Amino acid sequence: MVKHVGTVALVVLVLTALSLGNKEETLEQLIARADAAKPEKQPELYIEIAERQMKALTEASKGERWEEFRPELQQVVKYSERAQASAIQSKKKIKRTEIKIRQMSQRLRDIKLDVDPDDQPSVQSAVDKLEHFRAELFKAMFGLSND
Repeated sequence: MVKHVGTVALVVLVLTALSLGNKEETLEQLIARADAAKPEKQPELYIEIAERQMKALTEASKGERWEEFRPELQQVVKYSERAQASAIQSKKKIKRTEIKIRQMSQRLRDIKLDVDPDDQPSVQSAVDKLEHFRAELFKAMFGLSND
């Protein structure tokens, strides 16, 4: 029994050391990788970018750093659109992309109530755009035409 505990401890130690050695990819590196990726990989990479931007946007909102908030909001929309377009084009990760965009849209609705009144229209516009992306993903998922 003691022999197994030592082995498990060694494995945990090695895995911990490896995880500490792996630095998270920077946003710029992730964007470059997404732009260069095969079309079927792009939806998940672009959605990851949008989610990172969403996290930065949320932090800027909580800190009332509106000069950082506004560009982050634009980036969330930009990379959500790229995720949506690449998912439809490649016919990959459509459902997951729709789910992630829905979650971000909901978070933006919640944030809208807390932002400066001058920024509320831009947040609502971003929500509207994300909802449009979702509608396009639904059309692609269920084979609906644009009649």
